[in-house]
Amino acid sequence: MLTADYVDSRFGQLHYVECGEGEPVLLLHQTPRSWVEYQDVLPLVGASHRAIAMDTVGYGASAKPEEDQSIEMFADGVEDLVNGLGLESFHLVGHHTGGVVAVEVASRLGSRVRSLVLSAVPFITPEKRARAMWRRPVDWVQPKPDGSHLLELWNRRRHFYEPGQEAALNRFMADALRVLEHVEDGHIAVRMFRMDERLPLITAPATVICGQDDHPSMPSFEPLVNALSAKGHIVPGAGVPFPEQRPDEFARLVLETVRAADA
Repeated sequence: MLTADYVDSRFGQLHYVECGEGEPVLLLHQTPRSWVEYQDVLPLVGASHRAIAMDTVGYGASAKPEEDQSIEMFADGVEDLVNGLGLESFHLVGHHTGGVVAVEVASRLGSRVRSLVLSAVPFITPEKRARAMWRRPVDWVQPKPDGSHLLELWNRRRHFYEPGQEAALNRFMADALRVLEHVEDGHIAVRMFRMDERLPLITAPATVICGQDDHPSMPSFEPLVNALSAKGHIVPGAGVPFPEQRPDEFARLVLETVRAADA
């Protein structure tokens, strides 16, 4: 059974959903999503562990502060959540933006992070940061009185989903529309993150995974594997919405990493 609750933080209340008991596994979603990205993964991980998926600061049902978003701010929220839940140590999983946040959290918390799974995480170099402000928007659309911006946003994301996966795309739309005025902020935060300075500080054993059809993320797969001396897995039949397209395989790889760290 999935249960929802809140933890107080420096930003206000942070929302999370969990299931299961035992050693905690914390899952961080991409932006502009929410914990819902992991709704099918949680029960699979929760069958043997305490699986927790939070809403990142600024997204879902978590507090939405006025200050500019940054990976460091998202990581502050994660720290407040794990401290509020009394988690002395935990396994950490992040997908896309959530993986970049996981890099920052793991670099800060050292041995408290027992293992790290980074899914489809962009490898941010100084060169990418220098070009960050020139990138075209990913999800931002201009609201229009006739609602045509909804179709524009749908079409921006439709090619990431296979026919028959419209329910998952509907969930994306619901999350994105909830934060439409800030829908691009998380992407900007990723591009500005000083990842090259944080990766060397990570001590947790890491696994890097990526859907074979996740064309934006695949170029970062090998550089990230090499930077962390990590195990790497490329998964057929998965793309940008990997946790929703292949929740069984996503959960299997997470649990494989968790069990190896516990061995």
